[in-house]
Amino acid sequence: MQDQEPKAAPGNSVEANATSRQVRAEHSVHLNGHTVAHNVPNPTPTPTPQSESPAPTPAPAPDALVPREQWGGKYEFLLSCIGYCVGLGNVWRFPYLCYRNGGGVFLIPYFIMLFFTGVPLFLMELSLGQYGAAGPITVWKCCPLLKGIGIGMLCVSTLVCLYYNVIIAWTFYYLGSSFQSPLPWSCDAVANFALCGKNTTGNSSSGRNLSPTEVFWNERVLGVVNSKGLHDPGPVRWPLALCLLAAWIIIFLCMLKGIRSSGKVVYVTATFPYFVLIVLIIRGATLEGSLQGVAFYLTPDWDRLASAQVWNDAASQIFYSLGIGVGGLLSMASYNKFDNNVIRDTLIITIGNCSTSFFAGFAIFSILGHMAWRKGVPVGKVADTGPGLAFVAYPEALALLPGSVFWSILFFLMLFMLGIDTLFGNMEGITTAVLDEFPQLRGNMKQKSLFLGVLCFGFYLMGLLLITDGGIYWFTLIDSFSTSFGLIIITLFMCIGISFFYGVNQFCQDILDMICHCPPWCSKVLLYFKACWVFITPFLLLFILTYIFIEMYNTSLHYGDYVFPRWGKALGVCMGATCCLQILIWATVAISRETGTLKDRFQKSIRPLNSWRANNLNSTGRVEERVEPERVEAPFTVTLTDMDFTAMTWDAGSEA
Repeated sequence: MQDQEPKAAPGNSVEANATSRQVRAEHSVHLNGHTVAHNVPNPTPTPTPQSESPAPTPAPAPDALVPREQWGGKYEFLLSCIGYCVGLGNVWRFPYLCYRNGGGVFLIPYFIMLFFTGVPLFLMELSLGQYGAAGPITVWKCCPLLKGIGIGMLCVSTLVCLYYNVIIAWTFYYLGSSFQSPLPWSCDAVANFALCGKNTTGNSSSGRNLSPTEVFWNERVLGVVNSKGLHDPGPVRWPLALCLLAAWIIIFLCMLKGIRSSGKVVYVTATFPYFVLIVLIIRGATLEGSLQGVAFYLTPDWDRLASAQVWNDAASQIFYSLGIGVGGLLSMASYNKFDNNVIRDTLIITIGNCSTSFFAGFAIFSILGHMAWRKGVPVGKVADTGPGLAFVAYPEALALLPGSVFWSILFFLMLFMLGIDTLFGNMEGITTAVLDEFPQLRGNMKQKSLFLGVLCFGFYLMGLLLITDGGIYWFTLIDSFSTSFGLIIITLFMCIGISFFYGVNQFCQDILDMICHCPPWCSKVLLYFKACWVFITPFLLLFILTYIFIEMYNTSLHYGDYVFPRWGKALGVCMGATCCLQILIWATVAISRETGTLKDRFQKSIRPLNSWRANNLNSTGRVEERVEPERVEAPFTVTLTDMDFTAMTWDAGSEA
């Protein structure tokens, strides 16, 4: 029979405890520091007093906190993560990095980093967010010493959001231009008759032939021909400024709707890109010289494996594409149901994401092979390296398709949907962290809207630098250093902190606790991840990090023929250092807040806070399941704490 007596108010708890203490004196025993009463119908919860610990503060009433949202359907989280990971990076960044690093040789370090760093860290971040039900900052209640990891994630996410929406602005510009017939970058356009007929070199400083797509990109979109370098940004290009403003307005509206409505959009955005890519691959396979481009894509240049740039790009692409260490995955997982199978989702998302990157490479290189055949040059010299590869090769491919206007609209609409999904995940990492630190914003729609508006407008103002005549140089600088050594250091400390401070065995047990009915294969796969978290992943990250630092100052940063000055490269290093230095700063703060010797302070700062395991009670079903054991039918009435609910360990000697 369940206890029907209402609990005493916090203010009357002292009187209630005094009244019942004598009654329970003859009928109680102590179990792990908590009272277990025998044959007492309505005991008042009274933890055994400990001399060195003050009386616990009463927990806030559940009504005082605004409940967190959760995904509306079973597959919304899975599809949202796929939409977040399968983004612009799969279309323009991965093929561009393959092209820059000698073709197929890039696939070797890419898949090595995927299986031994990407997949294990992806699972770690999903599991941490889902179990803690908190954002990138609040989730580090599990180890307050490492709170700086969450702050560093926000710094990286800020840099990524700053330049990522510029790509969407470029996409908007091309999407608007696609409604013209003929396409303004095709040879059928009147303005391009001279380029296509006389094979002019245009404004290329290298003196090679330029196609109409390259001229359109460099002169009409970027305006880079009007800038001398990083020190000469020039005026803002107002058509791009309007496109950037429209992109941020859409992001603002998507963030206001919340995760429940955004999960419905991914049913379209996660499938439509594959349809367009299949069409481009089929069309590219019918073009002359396409096999030459595919051969360049798949044939490795083994000498490139000795370059730190190749391994650095492989690691950064894994983190960039999967969204590891940015906070977006952790935030989206925090809205998940507690018993979701994170191991299954990890394997589906990571394998599907990287397969899409490999798949998109065929669409890119089949077109590059055709371009090289038409110009009579090797594939390696067919276009300038840079993020504009998708805005040069793809538009030229679209111009060769029958009904090019229609396909161009579809393609750039696909890019837009890919970019919005990914940027939404990055922004969710920032907003979730702030809303968890200031939960009163969740319940006040006006204040939340004001916060999101100020955040998006601030990003828009900062992004204006990247859409000037010389903005592509600043874009390249931020792109090169935001997801480089700083992001690797952050994920390295996350891996070490969870494995050795929080405890890898406890973390694995947390994952098994979330998966209610764990299949046998999950337990076996978890052994592989455990080995990666403790040994393989930290070793590979340290190796890559050391290699990067050794070669960093020996490798020049450039865009096209422009070599970045020393002060520009130093500025990029400062960006990366600012992100990872947050770990040291906030670790110092955490230790300084404790008392005792330095060793005592360190040990206290790595212990989970009392509120850590309470976060996983957000799910209504889980609350019922875990709180109901507090009421035990006669002859026993047991009073337990949240820690006992987590461990669920019972002493056989409780009847002594």
